[in-house]
Amino acid sequence: MGDHKEQPLRVGAAVRRRRRALELTLAVVAERSGLSVPFLSQVENDRARPSTSSLEKVADALRTTAVELLAAADPACSVDVVRADDTEPLPRPRTRSLVRGHHQMHASEFTGDHDAGREFQYRNDQLMYVADGAVEIEAEGRAYRLGRGDTLYLTGGVRHRWRAAESDTRVIVVAVAEHIEAVRDRPRR
Repeated sequence: MGDHKEQPLRVGAAVRRRRRALELTLAVVAERSGLSVPFLSQVENDRARPSTSSLEKVADALRTTAVELLAAADPACSVDVVRADDTEPLPRPRTRSLVRGHHQMHASEFTGDHDAGREFQYRNDQLMYVADGAVEIEAEGRAYRLGRGDTLYLTGGVRHRWRAAESDTRVIVVAVAEHIEAVRDRPRR
């Protein structure tokens, strides 16, 4: 009860995010697509569901495809429960997604170690939380050791690598999704 069920997608938020990323007004999208501004506003606010033909016109106006807009759409439900796996423990290391679907936020749980030599760099901000154990993180030329309950916040674009410093380490990583233009290019100093 209360668990996620397959719900229709709300494409409006995806249309709005794409339009804003391109810095377009509704009037420009209306002109390019041949659809009315009021209709596009209703689509963006999920008060109208576009037909396949209308969605393709909107996608063309936004220089993308209907498939891409649908892939970036939000599920209609606002509550989703992702339950812990109650079967036999999976081999370590393992990664488990904590958020289902394609949202503005992505969260994962890492248990055990992973490729410690791999360097990461994400476009948007992220937060690392150590649920159990300890991790060693190298970022911006500095080394950090985090223990249980510690967090590390990284702004978009920071190159970093990390590794589990103890067995049975669990790290939660929460990040703004890569498909979101949350961070504009920062000026170089």
